[in-house]
Amino acid sequence: MDSKARTVAELVAARWDDHRPRLWCEERVLSGHEVAAGAAARAALLGDLLPAGAVPHLGVLLDNTEEFPLWLGAAALAGAAVAGINPTRRGAELARDILHTECALLVTERAHLSLLDGLELPGVRLLVTDTPGYGELLAPYAGAVPDPGRAAPRDRLLLYFTSGSTGAPKAAICTQGRLAAAGYALAGQFGVRPDDVHYVCMPMFHGNAVIADWAPALAAGAGVALRRRFSASGFLADVRGYGATYFTYVGRAVQYILATEERDDDRDNPLRVGFGTEAGAVDAAAFERRFGVRLVEGYGSSEGGAAVQWSPGTPAGAVGRAAPGLVVLDQETRAECPRAVFDRAGRLLNGDEAIGELVNRGPNPFEGYWRNPEAERERRRDDGYWTGDLFYRDPDGYLYFAGRTDDRIRVDGENLAAAMIENILARYDGADAVAVYAVPDPVTGDQVMATIAGRFEPAAFAEFLGAQPDLGTKMAPRFVRVVERMPVTATNKIQRGRLRREGVRCGDPVWWCPPEEGVYRVLGVEDVEGPLVPGDEGPFCAVRRQGLEPRTR
Repeated sequence: MDSKARTVAELVAARWDDHRPRLWCEERVLSGHEVAAGAAARAALLGDLLPAGAVPHLGVLLDNTEEFPLWLGAAALAGAAVAGINPTRRGAELARDILHTECALLVTERAHLSLLDGLELPGVRLLVTDTPGYGELLAPYAGAVPDPGRAAPRDRLLLYFTSGSTGAPKAAICTQGRLAAAGYALAGQFGVRPDDVHYVCMPMFHGNAVIADWAPALAAGAGVALRRRFSASGFLADVRGYGATYFTYVGRAVQYILATEERDDDRDNPLRVGFGTEAGAVDAAAFERRFGVRLVEGYGSSEGGAAVQWSPGTPAGAVGRAAPGLVVLDQETRAECPRAVFDRAGRLLNGDEAIGELVNRGPNPFEGYWRNPEAERERRRDDGYWTGDLFYRDPDGYLYFAGRTDDRIRVDGENLAAAMIENILARYDGADAVAVYAVPDPVTGDQVMATIAGRFEPAAFAEFLGAQPDLGTKMAPRFVRVVERMPVTATNKIQRGRLRREGVRCGDPVWWCPPEEGVYRVLGVEDVEGPLVPGDEGPFCAVRRQGLEPRTR
């Protein structure tokens, strides 16, 4: 491991003369030396292509091909920054991302050219990697040697988009020094060795794949195997074929892998560890039973402003112990929330007081957003970094994730943690994926709604809820939407904003449990005011007032 490297450029240059296979993509294999040489050639080309006086930013609109890490390395060597462009964005939104990050150059491939049809991108030069012209353009730079001397730790390297509940995505800044430090930290945490192979199946336009997967491999001199796009059915074959020992995940990726057909030889694989977020305790345990691989759930704000590490002894359901400076604050009073109180069944008894926003009052590496001072002020206030995430903290200092701030559910004056309810519902046999969110109660506050992907049997579900000792009296979903497949983003995160907006007015079956009935039945037009199908005019569908009395159990 290169213990003295202070920049990503130095880490890229250190692979020169490393002739071991270090980068795999489909049928193509590059040695470490070829990776360094390819990055150097692209850096030299970049220096000639960037207009004088232009902001040194390039957009990368690619699937996970070898060109993506080569251009990351090129940007590092050239002292430039890469904006990962999300191919699921469309039209004006896609153009906005490219123009907002002031990309003078956009690197893409033929598969994505149709996305750019009709877009006005003044001043943006296009490079299409899988065309003869691209190879001809690179050819004169084939003899370039990587020179890390142009780069400094404070140089911007990544502009990666993060999105909140409202507004356009924000481009978080990550410098060379921060990315190199993150790579070393994770390589040390997981004992990454040069003979390891990191499987990158999450999209590289997202911070998870670059910061948590590519960077530690680069820091340790390990290999990287790329999957063009995530495939649950192809996961195990890829892991075996590449000899992958480490992978990262976000969102529902683990659930999709678990939904594939189980085989007797699933545990016959080289993986040592998986690292990510949102798998949940139930799925993490199922993954380890089936594949013999431990999943390490971590928490880190996308922008780098706060992180919580799991450690041995962390209670089930907790993320980890709060480091110095991490506090849970009431969003209105700014006072620290009381510690969580649980009953013997593990139910949170004081969620109304204990749930608050996680704030880092200590030093943090948050480096701001590109051209978005308002969003920066929202994060940096009252001498702290406000994460936008809800947590509660037990008497021993362990933190429990409760959801995003816009996931807060308030039923009959009681604050509930959407994440806690999801973890309970994930135990239901029929559920391949679960999302829990608030829908408005026409009288006051919220009602709990769940979307379940998989099989749903109303009587069995009601019986299941009654058997869960840690399900609080207000937690049972009033409404259950049943879908064949959970709507997710390109990074496999559930589109909760869409589910909230649609509520019960959707094209999928919705079941509801009227107060005091204790059983679920199909929600019909006779139960609601207004249309059930989204897109019709009229108010948000509201259950008739006679069904709004608080449920007793």
